[in-house]
Amino acid sequence: MITRRLFVALLAPLALAAQPRTAGQPQLPPQALERSAYIRQHYTKHEVLIPMRDGVRLFTSIYTPKDRSRTYPILLLRTPYSVAPYGIDNYRMSLGPASEKFMRSGFIFVYQDVRGRGRSEGVFVHVRPHIPNKKSKTDIDESSDTYDTIDWLVKNIGGNNGRAGMWGISYPGFYAAMGALDSHPALKAVSPQAPVINWFIGDDFRHNGALFLVHAFNFLGMFGRPRPPEGLLPDSRFEIDGPDAYNFHLSVGPLANYDEKLFKGQVKFWRELLENDTYNNFWKARDLRQHLTGMKPAMLTVGGWFDAEDVFGPLRLYESAEKQNPGAVNLLVEGPWSHGGWARSDGTSLGNISFAVNTSKFFQDEIEYPFFAWRLKGETPARPLPEAHVFETGRNEWHRMDAWPPKEARKKTFYFREEGRLSTEAPASAQGFDEYLSDPNRPVPFLPYIDRGMNYNYMTDDQRFAATRPDVLVYQTEPLEQDVRIAGPLKAVLHVSTTGTDADWVVKLIDVFPNDAPDPQPNPKQVRMGGYQMLVRGEPFRGRFRTGFDKPAPFTPGKVELVEFELPDVFHAFRRGHRIMIHVQSSWYPLADRNPQKFIRIHEAKAADFLKATHRVYRSKQAASAVILPVLE
Repeated sequence: MITRRLFVALLAPLALAAQPRTAGQPQLPPQALERSAYIRQHYTKHEVLIPMRDGVRLFTSIYTPKDRSRTYPILLLRTPYSVAPYGIDNYRMSLGPASEKFMRSGFIFVYQDVRGRGRSEGVFVHVRPHIPNKKSKTDIDESSDTYDTIDWLVKNIGGNNGRAGMWGISYPGFYAAMGALDSHPALKAVSPQAPVINWFIGDDFRHNGALFLVHAFNFLGMFGRPRPPEGLLPDSRFEIDGPDAYNFHLSVGPLANYDEKLFKGQVKFWRELLENDTYNNFWKARDLRQHLTGMKPAMLTVGGWFDAEDVFGPLRLYESAEKQNPGAVNLLVEGPWSHGGWARSDGTSLGNISFAVNTSKFFQDEIEYPFFAWRLKGETPARPLPEAHVFETGRNEWHRMDAWPPKEARKKTFYFREEGRLSTEAPASAQGFDEYLSDPNRPVPFLPYIDRGMNYNYMTDDQRFAATRPDVLVYQTEPLEQDVRIAGPLKAVLHVSTTGTDADWVVKLIDVFPNDAPDPQPNPKQVRMGGYQMLVRGEPFRGRFRTGFDKPAPFTPGKVELVEFELPDVFHAFRRGHRIMIHVQSSWYPLADRNPQKFIRIHEAKAADFLKATHRVYRSKQAASAVILPVLE
C-alpha cells in the first residue's frame, strides 16, 4: 500500500490541477505541461454517479477520446485515494499507466472512487471480504461493484469496443485483483500491481504476525481517519515529533499507548489491526487467494523485488492464480523496484545499489502496454509475452521464463557453523549454539541512518551497522569461487531456545561485496562499496506462531524448539568473490513492533512486561539451524 509520503505526493498535483495557478505555486515542467495540453486537446472529461445493485452510487470520472472515427477499449482504475481533481473542467495531469503510449494510442480512461471514499456514497471497508455466493442485492463486495461499473460503462459510454481492462498499483492493485473474481464478460485484462493479498502473513501491516509499526502508524495516521470535508486533502495530525522515528516510537512506549496518546479513538482500523492479533476469521476472510478460481480475464501481476510494503502480494497472487487456473493467461513481472517504482522512477537504482539499466521504461513499453493492447485492441505483441519476465539482481539482467520459480532451481541448505561460518556441510558435533541477550528496550534498528518513516531504501541498505551489534548473530561463507544464483522463495530453519516465553526471529539474507568493489561514480554521499553488506531479503517471524498463525503458544524457557518460516522470493546472483551472509536477530525497530518476550497479548502489554531474554540458536548435528536457498546450478 501507499505510505503517507507517497499518498500525499500523488494527490498534491491533482489538487493543484483543480485550482487556478497563483504566483506562489511551482511551475510544472515542460513535459508535464505538454502532456496536460495533449489531454485537453484529445479527451473530453465526464463525471457520473454509477448506481450499484444495492442503490449506492459511485463517483466516476471518464475521459473519452474526441476522435470518434474508431472505437476504444475501456481502462478502469478503482481507488480509495480520490479521483481528484473534481469538476468537468479540471483534468488529470496524466491518463492511464506511466507509459504515454496508452494516452496517445487511445483508450477510454475511467477513474472511480470506491465505496465510502472521495465523492462515492456508501461505507468504506478496508480490504472488503469477497462474498463468493451472493444471494441478494445487498450481498455486495469489490467484485460486484466492479461488475456493475463495467456493465454500466459498456452500455452507456459511446464509442467503446466492448472490451475493458483494469490496472492499479498498491491498494488500487487490490481492487484490480478483486475485479477478476466473478468478472464481467467484457473484462478481458487485469493488471494487479503490488496488490494487497494478506495483511497478516506478508503484506503491509503484519509480517508473519509481527506488526510493521512504522508503516502502519504513518499510513493509518492519515488514511485511517474519517473522510475530510469536501474538497480538502487529508493531512496527518499524527506526525512524529522530530526526525527520528526510532526514538519517537520508543518514547511512545507500548502499543497500548498509541490510541490514548495520539489517535484518541479516531482510527478504527488501528484498533482492529491490534486486536486481531492472531490469524482469525477477520484476516482469513480478507485472504484473496482462496477465491482465485474460474479466472476469465488475462492477468499480468507486477511486483518489485525490493517493495518495502507488498513484496509478498504479487508473488503469492500469481502463485495462487496459477495453481487454481491451469491454462489461463496468467503472467508475472518482477523487477528491481521499490513500491510502485516501475511507474514513478526509472528503476536504474535503489539506495546505494545500481541496476545499470532503465528497467521501468523497459517494463512500460515492452511489457505493460503490449499486454493491454493485445488483450483489448487485438494488437499482437512484436514478441510474445513470456509466462514470467523477471530481473536478476547482481547480474542486472532481464530473463524470460516459462515458469516461476524456475523448475531447474534446486534447494540447497546452508548451515550455521562455529565461528560464524555458513557452509553447505552439515555440523557433525553433538553440541553447539550461539546466544545473545535481547533487550526490547534497546531494539536493533532497521536503518543505519535517521529517518521519519519506512525508508524504501532499507531493502538494499548496508547492514554493517547491524553486524557489529552483540544482539545480532552473523554467519557468512568464504568468498565465492563462482556465481551463486538464487531464484525462488527462501526458508529459514531455526532450532532455538529462550529464557523468556516469547520471541521474534528476524532472518536476513545479505550479499557481502569484496573489499575492492568500486564506489559509485559520482559519489556525493561518499558511499564505500568495499565490504558493503547489501540486504537482499529480510523477514521477521513472531515465535508464538511456530505451530500455526491461528495457534499462538508460549515458549518453555530453556527448551529447544523448531521455528521454520518462508521468506519471499528473490532472484539474485551472488557474484564470484562475494560472500553469502545471514543475520539472525530478535528485533528490527521500528519497522516491526517490539516483542516483550513475555507471552502476553502485545497490544495489552505494559512497560513492565518488556523483559530482557537470552536467546540461543543451535548448530549441532541434532539441531542444525540453516537457511534453504533455491539455487540455479
